[in-house]
Amino acid sequence: MSWTQPVLKPMTAVDRDALYRKISRRIVPFLVICFVVAFLDRVNISYAKFQMQQDLGFGDAVYGLAAGVFAIGYVLFEIPSNLLLARYGARRTFVRIMVCWGLVSMAMMFVTEPMHFYVLRILLGVFEAGFYPGLMLYLAYWFPSRHYAKAVSWFIAGSSIAGLIGGPLSGWIMRDMAGVLGLHGWQWMFFLEALPAIFLGAVAYFYVSDSPGSARWLSAEEKAALTRDLAAENHTHANARSDSFRAALRNPIIYIFAAIYFAVNCAAYGLVLWLPSLVHATGVGSVFEVGLLSAIPNVVGAVGIILLCRHSDATGERRWHFLASASIGALALLTLTVTTRSLPLTIIALSVAVIATYSLLPIFWATPHAFLTGSAAAGGLALISSIGQLAGFVSPYVMGLTKAHTASFSLGLSLMAIVLFVGALVMAVVLPWQREAVQAVGDLR
Repeated sequence: MSWTQPVLKPMTAVDRDALYRKISRRIVPFLVICFVVAFLDRVNISYAKFQMQQDLGFGDAVYGLAAGVFAIGYVLFEIPSNLLLARYGARRTFVRIMVCWGLVSMAMMFVTEPMHFYVLRILLGVFEAGFYPGLMLYLAYWFPSRHYAKAVSWFIAGSSIAGLIGGPLSGWIMRDMAGVLGLHGWQWMFFLEALPAIFLGAVAYFYVSDSPGSARWLSAEEKAALTRDLAAENHTHANARSDSFRAALRNPIIYIFAAIYFAVNCAAYGLVLWLPSLVHATGVGSVFEVGLLSAIPNVVGAVGIILLCRHSDATGERRWHFLASASIGALALLTLTVTTRSLPLTIIALSVAVIATYSLLPIFWATPHAFLTGSAAAGGLALISSIGQLAGFVSPYVMGLTKAHTASFSLGLSLMAIVLFVGALVMAVVLPWQREAVQAVGDLR
């Protein structure tokens, strides 16, 4: 009996659009929810700060250091975590990460002194390491570059969604749960906001597909079409890519990307971890009101990020979108140095800063995977993220130190603005020059 392999008909442009919509509907919403929970567990100390300072006597310098040491554990374990994802698959990796970070985040309720605070924040970084770069790598398994930035934009918008939900939710828990069972409001906040991570970790084991080949919800024709798209892109970028992790480590463009990512993260972490404090500095006293008002920049930011990244994808232009957004973000940060006595002006400046700064991240992450594949993608993306995540230590700590020594946010905000603008210049000037030097091909604009 002879067997003939069926010939798959090429899909039309409409079919391609339907395919990527189907993929987006299946994997993006669930992973965005996971990312929102991760981001909330990472930054909810910015809301707990006010009550913890009152109950435990922590100052701004202690808070800034605790906010920053998260990055130490994150950086040390990010590359191993991403390499484990490439080896063992996304499903088991995401389960491990989410359950472990949920348990550590819950343990924050037992903090009584600064050392407890520091150790648990480091452990949170250890267990959450690899989640974000793992998501970036995982999306590269499903989306070619022309669809990639749009997919990533939903995750960056997720950080704003976390602020939208987290501010009012954290404020409400700390206000209304204070004293229940003899616990402080901030203790209840850490306990309740950690539960979704553990639950979603269990769900991920049954819901997440490791790769298109193992996705039962894709037909054979859809799998073949997706494979062809990704293979064609791999071939197109072959001259610019490195197929080994060691080669990726020797590739100078990795370190250029890392420097850019560091600059963006300096502004992003400074904003997200000090935004409630900037609102509080205008004279808002209630922790619940601080949470509600802190949600406004995040609402505006979520919408602006998605619209801006869609425009970047539609035009295929990255370079000038990045420079323009970073310049506007730097200007907004500088504006915040003179608006501390005006709540409306502070909210407006924060909203502009959130849109401009957060929208840089999906535009940025749309570019590195064009140069890396295989083990180089797993290790290279994690290396970029690890170096860039050092800003997660530097920025909050510097903000805390400058606030403690000057009783003002102005110096810290000014430093963030300068670093962000310099990073944008590197993206706009140095990166295209390096691309030409290595004769990179593909659409990296």
